[in-house]
Amino acid sequence: MSDTADGLSIARFRVPDMCCATEEQLIRNRLRSVRGIETMEFDLFQQLLTVGHRLSNPAAIREAIGSVGLTAESVDEDADASNPQEADRPGKWTPLILSGLLAAAAEVAVWTTGQERSWLVLALVVASIALGGRTALRKGIGAIRARTLNINLLMSIAVVGAVIIGHWPEAAMVTFLFALAEEIEGRALDRARNAIRGLVALSPDMAMLQSGSGWRQVPTDQVRIDQLIRILPGERAPLDGIVVDGISSMNQAPITGESMPVSKEPGDPVFAGTINTDGPLDVRVTAVAGETTLARIARTIQEAQAQRAPTQRFVDQFARYYTPLVVLAAVLVAVILPLVSDASVYDAVYKALVLLVVACPCALVLSTPVTVVSALSSAARHGILVKGGTYMEQGRKLRAVALDKTGTLTFGSPVVTDVIPLNSRTRRDILHIAASLNVHSTHPVAKAVVAAWQAESEGAALLPASEVRALVGRGVTGKLGEQAYFVGSHRLAEELAVCSPEVEAQLDRIERAGGTAVVVGSDSHPFGVIGVADGLRPTSRAAVEALLRRHIHVVMLTGDNMTTAQAVADAIGITEIKANLLPEEKLAAIVALQEQYGAVGMVGDGVNDAPAMARSSIGFAMGAVGTATAVETADVAFMDDDLRKLPLFFDLSRHATAVLAQNIVLSIGIKAAFFVLTLMGVATLWMAVFADVGTSLLVVMNGLRLARR
Repeated sequence: MSDTADGLSIARFRVPDMCCATEEQLIRNRLRSVRGIETMEFDLFQQLLTVGHRLSNPAAIREAIGSVGLTAESVDEDADASNPQEADRPGKWTPLILSGLLAAAAEVAVWTTGQERSWLVLALVVASIALGGRTALRKGIGAIRARTLNINLLMSIAVVGAVIIGHWPEAAMVTFLFALAEEIEGRALDRARNAIRGLVALSPDMAMLQSGSGWRQVPTDQVRIDQLIRILPGERAPLDGIVVDGISSMNQAPITGESMPVSKEPGDPVFAGTINTDGPLDVRVTAVAGETTLARIARTIQEAQAQRAPTQRFVDQFARYYTPLVVLAAVLVAVILPLVSDASVYDAVYKALVLLVVACPCALVLSTPVTVVSALSSAARHGILVKGGTYMEQGRKLRAVALDKTGTLTFGSPVVTDVIPLNSRTRRDILHIAASLNVHSTHPVAKAVVAAWQAESEGAALLPASEVRALVGRGVTGKLGEQAYFVGSHRLAEELAVCSPEVEAQLDRIERAGGTAVVVGSDSHPFGVIGVADGLRPTSRAAVEALLRRHIHVVMLTGDNMTTAQAVADAIGITEIKANLLPEEKLAAIVALQEQYGAVGMVGDGVNDAPAMARSSIGFAMGAVGTATAVETADVAFMDDDLRKLPLFFDLSRHATAVLAQNIVLSIGIKAAFFVLTLMGVATLWMAVFADVGTSLLVVMNGLRLARR
């Protein structure tokens, strides 16, 4: 238990019988009556309940949940939220099987003796209901206590009503079929849960840790940062780390979706869950268990499950009104039908009981979360981390996508290609000044300049800089000794009025070749021009072409100059370019695109893209593997640098939405058909239950298709 900033105590519980919105509403209604409980958060797929309260003893929460026929187990704050799948136990199926055999025996007794209400039939029915209907009846009583109208209460009324009017074998068969349906649905839902739990299982529980001069196997949760672990060929990496010895290849498909192994040598990162394919690697640990990239991915998807997508919110709202309306219709049939027709009270009550079973919204309520979670897990297997069902649904609505250039369309690791001295300065002077001012910058161009100096300086030290100031989107200024200098873009040179015709000519030449040019100088005159080029990613053109085929407009937004941007755009087929943009101007460009196209996505990889990504309909982060900030802040994160994941996400979103629509139509359509069949006198109680079971399984299996896509 923990406390929040506003003084609320937080208690977490696992409720094993909480499978769908039926149990959620039951618990919600019951806990509302407990004074001191202020907030409730439900994670149906992990069967977790988080309660914010001001109670002196949280045991009162467990007691309240127990009063409605459910059990609650306290979950430690630091415990793993994933609940391992319950193993099969022979005793679990025995009562259900016996219940079915007794119900079938009651039917056989009626067929052979012709007496539906004999003592033998009654004994068989009572035994069948006692074995198979305990859970439903217990939950039905709990629903009465919580003043909640749910399927367990409706089914309990239908069974008791069937017994009262003399349909004893049918009452037993309905009980058995409903219990069987609950068990099958629970196992089908486990398949969806296991799609996420499988991510956690990718990381081994044991690691080979250096101990003195040897190695020993220890649990991964005992390994600390900076300790050395060894990963042998064929083994999965237990933790994130940096290779310190050895050369091998790692299969990173579980994290990034890449099909080909990635070579690893000293200095390269290794991620938990990836597979060592060649030689042994000694790795220095950089993240403890629970904080690895794999753990963050699993945690993010688990959190995404708890967020209701728009369709799911609609379905839940619809079910809230649908069930009472059908119950009202059942009451009206029982009361009015004998008055307006020649139907007997007996027939009218029987039809009303069938309508109570038809009122079950389970298939409808199950249809959306299973589909959304399956889509989320499928995306994760392909290296696409989606932060919730809302974004999965919105993806298909995108009509325009804005792409950053550096690090998105290009590698983002430029190298110096030109150093052009001016005003009697040497190449070494220009690199020395530029590197001294940019040594602490993380900008790709600045890092390229520093790397060029280090490669050519033969170990010479940089000059001590003071009053260094970064000008976002333009460059940097500072002092070396008493002299003020700047290193910046064409735009900054113009602002400082040092852009001479000679400088203009050199800038134009570099930019026309597709490079980025920066000017080095003082407040009064330029000293030289440095050209930096960034290679185009080989997947960029294919990704842009795929987006255009899907009728998605593509725009490039970049802080680079127009000439360089145009060269990149021509190479990959982008026709609309907005260059020389500061972060706030990228934001304004997104707003303008939204006014024109509606739903707009923004793909970027840098801090300067963050405002535009936040304002867009969906923000996409490139190359998020190992980057905690990108995983936590983006709406959708591509774990590697392959932009082709963007059209893949669009296709998955479109397919998920289609499956959602199919499930809703199936659920409502079959219910409507049985409503008509009931009024016509064709449908029976066991047929209604069988149809409800079939529909529930149909929508669950249809949703699970996405997990295999």
